[in-house]
Formats: sequence, structure tokens, C-alpha cells
Amino acid sequence: MRSLGTPTGLCMNGSKSSLAEVRPRRALSIFLFGFLLLFAVAVPAEVDARATPESFADLAEKLLPSVVNISTTQKVTGRAEDIPQFDFPPGSPFRDFFEQFQRKRRESPQRRGTSLGSGFIIDKTGFIVTNNHVIEGADQITVVLHDERKFEAKLVGRDPKTDLALLKVKATEDLPAVNFGDSDKARVGDWVLAIGNPLGLGGTVTAGIVSARGRDIRSGPYDDYVQTDAPINRGNSGGPLFDIRGEVIGINTAILSPSGGSIGIGFAIPSQLAVGVIEQLRKYGATKRGWLGVQIQAVTEEIAESLGLKKPNGALVAGVVKESPAEAAGFKTGDVIISFDGRDVPESRRLPRMVAETDVGKKVQVVIWRNGKRSTLAVQLGELEKVDQAALTEPAESAPSEKGGQEFKELGLTLAPLSKDLASRFELEEDVNGLVVTSVDDDSNASEKGLQPGDIIVEINQEKVKSLDDVLQQVEKADKAGRRSVLLLVKFRQGEDPLRFVPLRLQKKGG
Repeated sequence: MRSLGTPTGLCMNGSKSSLAEVRPRRALSIFLFGFLLLFAVAVPAEVDARATPESFADLAEKLLPSVVNISTTQKVTGRAEDIPQFDFPPGSPFRDFFEQFQRKRRESPQRRGTSLGSGFIIDKTGFIVTNNHVIEGADQITVVLHDERKFEAKLVGRDPKTDLALLKVKATEDLPAVNFGDSDKARVGDWVLAIGNPLGLGGTVTAGIVSARGRDIRSGPYDDYVQTDAPINRGNSGGPLFDIRGEVIGINTAILSPSGGSIGIGFAIPSQLAVGVIEQLRKYGATKRGWLGVQIQAVTEEIAESLGLKKPNGALVAGVVKESPAEAAGFKTGDVIISFDGRDVPESRRLPRMVAETDVGKKVQVVIWRNGKRSTLAVQLGELEKVDQAALTEPAESAPSEKGGQEFKELGLTLAPLSKDLASRFELEEDVNGLVVTSVDDDSNASEKGLQPGDIIVEINQEKVKSLDDVLQQVEKADKAGRRSVLLLVKFRQGEDPLRFVPLRLQKKGG
């Protein structure tokens, strides 16, 4: 009896095969099995090893010396009203004592720590980047290196709009510096390291991934944050967010947390935004941004349909600043900016950053959408000015609505030309251009969009309205063109944006 392991067997037709035939087949089977085993086991293991580092220790050891702790102090002088007053009779033994005490309180400033944060060295000569909110209001800034050496830092420049600041320390030898990377190349899911000074503990390393990009947290006009789940806490502000190559792709700035501690939602200023700001701070001590001079709002699907755009992209011009580069170039309210200096404008919030990053005085080509077709305007950018916003007058309480004028059921509005009576009722200026909303249908799209009696309809479909016939013509024109909505330019009596575009869905006359 032969065992199952003997070198004899049966062919497919049932005849016996020879020993010479079996050996090559067995060798081939062993080879194929080994190859499949290598492919199924070894290759995935190798891919895994490349995707997930075994340790960040070597990278952290290299980067830690370039990250610094920052502390600030601020002088606080006691106010006269904070000093207790005592009235002692002449000759009292306490009079001289308390007069001396009050004089010292008035003359002696107090010093107190106001902030703890992080920063990182970008140049071996001692230039350090941090957040503006870390050093804001400081009289003295102290930088502590990883090896515990301390330096008093000088503020080179700061930019509140992007929350960035540049410091300089004097060192007797070269300092370990890091380089900026390209945040635009960072992909969601990429590994990142955050290094900083959380809660004053000193150099701390945490790891995570890029959770999202392009986050707008409404902290400023140029929000474009990198979101990460690498744990960051109070004190990490101003510290670097590194990619796996050890390059800075972000400056840790804010966290989203109901408790004040990390819940895995942190935000970093992208390096592609920071680099230009830091270069200007280093060169000028301040930023010099391009200025166009338009007020913009988002292009929604309804607005896009009203204007004949295929997609809701670009930035809708809601107003043009007087004596601005935009006015000189011929921009008009209702234009949609779809391309700026050769770059597409995918959404309205991208435009301010594009303009700001463009050199002052540069002549650029701007592609706009006007009256259903593309046009190109040439504009020479000015320099962004910091102008204090005029205080808005407190809105008056809504006067009771009284029907008057003509009812437009398609719009859900009753409109009337401005009269002295309406101007007095709604507290409007008598020289306002447009038609006054005297009534709003509660079940209409106009009501959903927030229109109220006293609002002014300035334009319909980018055409000024001066009479009720103008409104009727624009509604009929839209109906004949098969459009389901019209675009109103409304001057609101209440709200933060008094003048803005409102897409309004047309409804049938029957309701």
C-alpha cells in the first residue's frame, strides 16, 4: 500500500502517470503557491507599512527644537477710582500712612502674565511665527526654546485679519529652523503632527490626520482653515502643524469644543495663506493687500437661474464702493465675478483672498457675467484701507402694514411708489429710489426670504424699477422666458446687510 505522499498518481483519463511527469508538476505547484502567498501576504504588509508609520519618534526628535513656548506680560496701572479713599481728621496717626499708600498705588504699575502660547522658528537668525491673539496687547514677549534658553522677543509685525504675527529674537548662534510646506497638496486623511505648549506644559507632540480642508469658521475675511483631529488645546495656538515630511502646512489657531478641551476638532491656518502674509510682515512690518472695492454675496442656485448661469459659482456684486478701482473699471451692481486674474472663482468667499493676495497696483483681467453673457473688465488694484464702519442707525420698530399700491401675486408683494406718507410711516428718506413694499403675503416665498413692509425694491433682474409698470414688465418678461424666479435687489430696513440680492420664486396668480 502506497501512502498519499508517494510520487505516483492518476491522470485525468485514469491511466497511471510516470515519476518523470509528476516531479515537474509538483515543482510548478510549489512555485505558484509560493508566489501567491508572497502576493497575498507580503505585498499588503509592505503597503501597510508605508501608509502607517511605525513611529513618529525620529520626526518628533528632529522637529521639537524648532518649536518654542511664548509667554507675555502686560502692564496694568491702577486707576484712581480703584484706590480706596479715606478722610481722616488733621493730626490723625493714620493720615500720613494712607496718603503714602495711595501715592504708591498710583505710581506703581502691576505686571501680570496674560498669555501662554506656541510658535516656531522659520529662520536661523531668529524669526518666529505665532498667532496674533497670543501676543496681542503684550508689553513684553518672552520666547523659551526647547533647551530652556529664554529670549526677549521683538514684535516685527502682526495681522489681525489672518491672526498671524512675526517675532524676532537675538541669538548668539544659529537657531534650528523649519520650512513651510504646500498646504494645497495636503489631502484629507494625510498624517500630521502638532507640536506646541498646551496648558503651559511645554513641548508636546500629538498626531492625527487632515480631517478637512477649506473650513470657514467665520473668524475673519480670509478663512480657509485646515481641520485636524490631532489633539490641540489652549496653549497650542501659534504652534506648527507638520506633514509627514516635517514641513509646516498649518499654524494651529482654534479648536471647536463645548468644554474648552480637545474633542478632535482643531483648525490651522494653511501655509499657502500664511507664507505671503509672513513675507509682507518681514518686509514691511504690516500687510499690503490688493483692493477691488466691491461688496459681494454668494450665488445660490436660485440666483444662478435668475441670471441665466448654468452653475451657482462666482461672486455676486451687491454694491460698488464709490471712488474705488471697481467703479473706475466699470463694475456694476448685479455683475457676477466668475474669474479673477486668470483664476476661476468657485464661490464668493474665495474672491477676497484672491484679491488680497494680488500685488497692490497690479492690472488684472476680471471676467464677469452681465446681461446673460461674459464680459472682461481691466482693473488696477488699489491698497486695502482700514476704514471704520459707520455705525448703523438703530432700526425703528415695524410700523403696522396697510395695504396700498398694487398687488403682485406672482411676487407675493404689494408695492407702491414712495410718497411722503410712506416715507413718514416707515421712516424712509424721501429721495430713495425704488418701490416700497407695503404688504407681504404670509404664504409667499417673499415672506420666507424675510421681506417686510418698508423694504425697498431697487432692481428686478438687474433692471432698475421706478414705476409699477417696470415691475409688471419684468415679471412678464421672466414668465415668457420660462424662468421660475426673478432676482430682486432689496434695500432692507433691518439687518446687518441693508442692500442685498434676493432670488424670489414666482408663484401662480391663483396662489
